[in-house]
Amino acid sequence: MERRSRLLASSARGMVWPCLLCSLFLLPPAEATLEQEVFEKVLPNGLKVILLENHRVPLVTFQVVYRVGSRNEEWGKTGLSHMLEHMMFKGTPKVSGSDFSRIVQENGGQHNAFTSQDFTVYFENLSANRVGVAIDLESDRMHNLILREEDFRTERMVVMEERRLRTEDNPKAFLMEQLEATAFQLQPYHWPVIGWMEDIERFTLEDLKAYYRTYYTPSNAFLVVAGDFKKEDLLPQIEKAFGSLPAGPVPDQKRDIDPPQAGERRVYAKREANLPFLVMSYHVPNLKEPDSYVLEVIATLLADGKSSRLYQDLVLEAKVALDVNTGHPLLSHDPGLFMISVEPLPGKEVGEVEEALDRQLDRLSREPVEERELQKAKNQLEASFIFGQDSLFHQGIVLASYEVASDWRRIGDYIPNIRKVSTQDIMRVANRYLIPDNRTVGVLVPLPAKEGKLAPSEPSIKERLVR
Repeated sequence: MERRSRLLASSARGMVWPCLLCSLFLLPPAEATLEQEVFEKVLPNGLKVILLENHRVPLVTFQVVYRVGSRNEEWGKTGLSHMLEHMMFKGTPKVSGSDFSRIVQENGGQHNAFTSQDFTVYFENLSANRVGVAIDLESDRMHNLILREEDFRTERMVVMEERRLRTEDNPKAFLMEQLEATAFQLQPYHWPVIGWMEDIERFTLEDLKAYYRTYYTPSNAFLVVAGDFKKEDLLPQIEKAFGSLPAGPVPDQKRDIDPPQAGERRVYAKREANLPFLVMSYHVPNLKEPDSYVLEVIATLLADGKSSRLYQDLVLEAKVALDVNTGHPLLSHDPGLFMISVEPLPGKEVGEVEEALDRQLDRLSREPVEERELQKAKNQLEASFIFGQDSLFHQGIVLASYEVASDWRRIGDYIPNIRKVSTQDIMRVANRYLIPDNRTVGVLVPLPAKEGKLAPSEPSIKERLVR
């Protein structure tokens, strides 16, 4: 995913993109009117089917999306969504876990899954004439998953080790986790997708079974299929395989939302690391409100490329930073955090970096952006949006993300809303959201490695750090 992806990054199960997926990325640019090419049907049991015919190459991506992520969990049982994702590969009475992978591979395909704050996705990428394989496998495990105690205990240890490696041994990831826990007090975005270690250690197989029965139902799921097929041929196959599954309950998706923040919050995380790290986060709306599109433009103005404001100021001129990044959660289900992250140059203090950031944010709220700079940002966003849909897989994920956040038809709103952002909008939105009282600041305080031990390896500063 791109650095400032408008998709939610995930707690993915070690995705490896094979040659098949490489070929998916060789498609010609997608049309801006993607939503006009989509067909939708809701089956009697509540399962929504979203189909996008694309005949450029004889491939298909088959994606099953469950409307459940870490936001659907509760205090004391965090991490259930991610744990269940792992357990979904343990098999059914019809197909064992090892057989599942073997069948997909023997048919020349690849499969995987990922969990985010808002949803969980399972996908297969196959030749178009093998789409029936994905249909049979996914309809089977939607209702017939076997959850065994021995598998549960083993996989729970795997998840615990995953948490150690990805969070507790990663200083930046640890800081981000602490920042979100401070910024969100009521919203379930308070806890990490992978869950707190204490919760992982104590939840039971019965917890997992109840979670599966509640959320893994046709009425709480939808399918996205993109590729080389004819809907009049594919839809009957889907209806036959999925249509007979019981609808199940329709879970309540409403969750508490944090009230307006009443003042700046700060969190400091002391970890063994080579360099400090600074993150400023601001509560902002998602695509359900027009201001979210203005924030998209602001994120681009601030830190998209070497000609962006923050890169020019902090990296090239003031020389206080190695790199800067922004993240905006346009497609989050609930209001999220607009983030600015900076890695200070060795020898520079976090305070210097913070002062430079404040100067640029103050400038954004007081001085009108020149039309040429504004148009450049809009062009960057429009190009990124269109060329980001070059692959079948990404087309499917974009449809899924919009559907979870609001409605897949909202894809058509993106470019028109970006185009109409004005300099006055930039100043107004910056003054409303990017202010000290609305932010939570996170600072990584590096500690020296213990004697005989190297500091934990960290991801590249180019890595996207914002979920």
